[in-house]
Amino acid sequence: MPLFTIGISHHTAPIEIREKVAIARSDYSERVRELCALPGIEEVVILGTCNRTEIYCLSTTEGKSSLVSWIHRVNDLTEGELNQHLYDHEGEAAARHLIRVASGLDSLVIGETQILGQLKEAWQQAHDTGSLGKVLDRLFQHTFNAAKAIRTQSGISDHTVSVAYTAVVLARQIFGDLKSQTVVLVGAGEMVQLCGRYLRDHGIANLLIVNRSRDKAEQLAAEMDATAMTLDRLQEALPRADILISSTASPEPVIMQADVRAALRKRRHRPMFLVDIAVPRDIDPLISKLKDVYLYTIDDLQQVVDENMEQRTAAARSASADVDEAVTSFMRWLSGIRAARTLKKIREQSHEFEQELTQKALRRLQAGQNPDEVLHQLANTLTNKILHLPSKRLREAAENQDYEVLKAADRIFRKEDREGGE
Repeated sequence: MPLFTIGISHHTAPIEIREKVAIARSDYSERVRELCALPGIEEVVILGTCNRTEIYCLSTTEGKSSLVSWIHRVNDLTEGELNQHLYDHEGEAAARHLIRVASGLDSLVIGETQILGQLKEAWQQAHDTGSLGKVLDRLFQHTFNAAKAIRTQSGISDHTVSVAYTAVVLARQIFGDLKSQTVVLVGAGEMVQLCGRYLRDHGIANLLIVNRSRDKAEQLAAEMDATAMTLDRLQEALPRADILISSTASPEPVIMQADVRAALRKRRHRPMFLVDIAVPRDIDPLISKLKDVYLYTIDDLQQVVDENMEQRTAAARSASADVDEAVTSFMRWLSGIRAARTLKKIREQSHEFEQELTQKALRRLQAGQNPDEVLHQLANTLTNKILHLPSKRLREAAENQDYEVLKAADRIFRKEDREGGE
């Protein structure tokens, strides 16, 4: 089965579309089982991030069609609704895409490092769920090593730029000095932790961590010398927020327009800067209509990203040769696996013929038949049996003018002279 990937990302769809197909971590095992049950689908890894949802698998043509239908069906979408936003890659193109993703070459912020950790988590989830086979396991392990080498050799990650860092840069552009501002971070995941560290580096003194889990909030607050609050006290925290950055795993918005409107009244309409880096979104989009509120989604951050990408873009161009080398290496391994499987089938079938004809020959010899005639017939029959199917396929290729097959057969069966020439 060919290697295949299908996905949707910030390159092909706005956040309003991407959040419709986002797969919650709690649903991962169930979704993988559903995918593995589809006809023509083998080995599955699901990658879900703020900017992309991708499925890697081995798939037949039938499997590709059923996979597209499944994506629409499981997300309650009309068949074909996502077609203009979906992309797919097969074989070498699929391997190239994954290596580029892991290396940060396909990210919203080129060279960002979080994606590699997210890919490793996706690999681990597939391993735990039992959907990881020999091909995808090798592909992902190869990709992890290749991405590390590409980042080191190209220097693409030397200049710190990430979605979290970009959110902080944008806050600085709006407020200037951040030291006197109060920042509320909603959530306690990796994105929030990165934002907290960047903010501390920029001198933020007043930092609040708001999270559903009290223990997680207190743990993170202790690391960052911040104040911990549970999510049920969000309305209490909002009036204090000059800057709010939210990244939770909630399937529904956790910050509503009415809450922000009430917070603005208590703040006497001092401006609030809100950044929503969650998918699905944490902040009600209607909040953007309120006066004195600056609301940015993860897609909006691209404007700031562009100002910090010149050096990484140059590094990305220099990394293309390394990507090519990594792809070639994996495809060579994959081709070897396929050749080994074919050779195994040929040997198994040949041994079956050998055993069958040897038994017949032995019975004829025991019956007193001429040994020369028995051996001659054994060799002749064995040769005909082994060559029957290849001969049939070559005749079909000739009738269909399939010159690639004919050229391959010529290379395989060509008898070279003793000098090694043609």
